[in-house]
Amino acid sequence: MIKSFFRNIGPGPLVAAAFIGPGTVTVCTLAGVNFGFALLWAMVLSIFATIILQEMAARLGIVSQKGLSEIIREEIKHPVVKVLAIVLILSAIVVGNAAYEAGNISGGALGMETIVGHIVWELGNIKLNVLSLVIGAIAFVLLYIGNYKLLEKVFVILVILMSFAFITTAIITKPNVIEILRSIVIFESPEGSVLTIISLIGTTVVPYNLFLHASLAKTKWTDKSDIKIAKKDTLVAVVLGGLVSMCIIIAASTIQKTSITNAADLALGLEPLFGNFAKYFLAIGLFAAGITSAITAPLAASYVASGCLGWDVDLKSKKFKAVWMFIVFLGVAFSSSGFKSIEIIQFAQIANGILLPVIAGFLLWIMNKSSVLGAYKNSNLQNFFGLVILVITILLGLKGILSVFEMI
Repeated sequence: MIKSFFRNIGPGPLVAAAFIGPGTVTVCTLAGVNFGFALLWAMVLSIFATIILQEMAARLGIVSQKGLSEIIREEIKHPVVKVLAIVLILSAIVVGNAAYEAGNISGGALGMETIVGHIVWELGNIKLNVLSLVIGAIAFVLLYIGNYKLLEKVFVILVILMSFAFITTAIITKPNVIEILRSIVIFESPEGSVLTIISLIGTTVVPYNLFLHASLAKTKWTDKSDIKIAKKDTLVAVVLGGLVSMCIIIAASTIQKTSITNAADLALGLEPLFGNFAKYFLAIGLFAAGITSAITAPLAASYVASGCLGWDVDLKSKKFKAVWMFIVFLGVAFSSSGFKSIEIIQFAQIANGILLPVIAGFLLWIMNKSSVLGAYKNSNLQNFFGLVILVITILLGLKGILSVFEMI
């Protein structure tokens, strides 16, 4: 039975692990601390949108046996538009993921530090965070091995560990279930919450995940009959991931606002109220979130760069390895030298929310091309949901830009 379970699991856990990184933990923590349960509806909306878009990406990968960036490069015929699209995707995903990596590694290190303390090596005037180096090394080794099945199994274990840690943390805080249900179904936007709502959507419906999912789906499945398994895999993984994010908001809502600036503070803030267990559970969850995202961010960047530039899309390809090695190196360098990543994580989540309509627009356009998908192109219902999601993300993105420039 266990063998059958692992055999049917696809890229879903990797996708869930990719969006539950330290950025998600940080944004959900601040949402809970600043607005209590009020923004839980935004997470539910994000989960729904993620399921719709990720299913499209997985179906595209299985049917076409190509990645999203490969198809965009092939299907856009106008040379100027093609160059602009490739530059936009490369800059947003590859450069953006390089910035994310420092946050991913720092977040994992923060989780470990909550348990084992801060460990620093001093080399002359240079101070290096040992735990950041450890997490970077683990990510490097797993990616260098280049075995998709191994990555899949490691991620299933880490996602289960992360889910258990965060769900247990939320249960320990004994939340008001009626209030939670009310906040899920009633849309409210407290004053000053617009950028947080955009961040929650941007940290869940992650643009680079659409590229990652299509590429991994074609690696896992080659037969169109596997689309049904892929849908189930996506649904279970994304719902579980969304539940984890909601649990972080719920746990954070019990803490006094003045004491929290990031997820590590949440772990420490829970200790006096609910004992050591809460601190350890949350720290383990943060560690798992950091290390999984520290692997998926470089992996996604490699898939995107290879697809856009026409390289061989293979985990063992030298060019493919060069991209993720560069991103892991930057992440380790910034993180281990004490680079403060919390503000950049928050900014990146907002940028993701603004970038999402562009990538979702590309995806919807391709999902309606008979030349690519044939009988497996989008149905009218799928297009309806896709367009609704696209309109919502455009409106939120515009509102976010106007809020940043204090025009609303």
